[in-house]
Amino acid sequence: MVLRWQGLLLIDGEDKALALSVSGWPQRAVAEPETEAVIRGPREAFTENVRTSTALIRRRIHTPDLKMESMQIGRYTQTQVVLCYIENLASPNLIQEVKQRLNRIEIDAVLESGYIEELIEDTPWSPFPQIQNSERPDVVVSLLLEGRFAILTDGTPFALVAPIGLTGAMASPEDYYERYLIATMIRWLRGVFIGVATYLPALYVAITTFHQEFLPFPLLLSIAASRENTPYPAMIEALIMEFTFEAIREAGVRMPKALGSAISIVGALVVGQAAVQAGLVSAPMVIVVSITGIASFTIPRFNFSIAIRMLRFPIIILAGLFGIFGIVFSAICITLHLCNLRSFGVPYTSPMAPLSLEGAKNSLMRAPWWSMRKRPGQENKSNQTRQSDATTPANRIPGLKKRQGGTT
Repeated sequence: MVLRWQGLLLIDGEDKALALSVSGWPQRAVAEPETEAVIRGPREAFTENVRTSTALIRRRIHTPDLKMESMQIGRYTQTQVVLCYIENLASPNLIQEVKQRLNRIEIDAVLESGYIEELIEDTPWSPFPQIQNSERPDVVVSLLLEGRFAILTDGTPFALVAPIGLTGAMASPEDYYERYLIATMIRWLRGVFIGVATYLPALYVAITTFHQEFLPFPLLLSIAASRENTPYPAMIEALIMEFTFEAIREAGVRMPKALGSAISIVGALVVGQAAVQAGLVSAPMVIVVSITGIASFTIPRFNFSIAIRMLRFPIIILAGLFGIFGIVFSAICITLHLCNLRSFGVPYTSPMAPLSLEGAKNSLMRAPWWSMRKRPGQENKSNQTRQSDATTPANRIPGLKKRQGGTT
């Protein structure tokens, strides 16, 4: 215990000692989230100190059912890892499974929660994340209240939450702070742009290479004129522009914060304009890649956005070789992979497949809070009641049933 920054109080005549925490070191104060910014919502984020992170969760959940079990992982670092869950909401089998996976970890050091994520996920070779990372306490608390678990790691502000699904990976914390009509519209818009970020460059390559009859004749003439002096086929042109855009985006991330965004935008404009004037790429390809890049920024989860960006390149190659048939083949392969994917045994495509009507209220749409009376049923089977029927408008607004022609 002395090596864990604890002091021992020994009392003469007693056979037991008291362990007192005497640890203290400079640490970062609680600040705004850097990667999950919202317009409306809390402005607190986890810190590298696991005690501060657990305090931010306990500040929001005042129940003895909230359990936090601490353990040390890493032969040399002995990093403190805290498993958080709500006892009456989380499935006992789920908690037992995550404890077994954590206890099986034997590694020299754990310096970030990414070490643990890679060692406990179901399918390590899948590009899609099966564990959600978040630096927002309100996001973690909301998922705990749905029967999931969270893992806090000392030395990193990012908590791990599982199990998750495809719809959860596309959700933003702000969806639950705005009115449901606004949140539903934004969620649909986000879904459209996820499809654009995945398939738009490949669709352009397939149409301009094999299926020119899909385009109106004036548009076809315009594209043909712009590509007249381009030395590369559409597939190579798209790959060059996508690689260049990814390089500019990565450079913007690594640059100082004050310069990164400006350099990324200016660099993309300058490189795109110069490439068009030099005849290396066509103007429509620059437009397509720009729209694709903007669409990828609408994805709220960074790790899910990376998966989409990775899949874009093989889809472009298939489209350049086989046209629309290559795009359809890639869509079938991705769908089959998602249907076979699991996050701690929970289907990745739930609640859509297998279908759960209660869970569907918070997937493709965001239903009103008063209609989501049940928790998602995949993680917890015993305690699914989230709120009573008294919260519905017909019960909480006096005289509403009478005005609607019903009985009071």
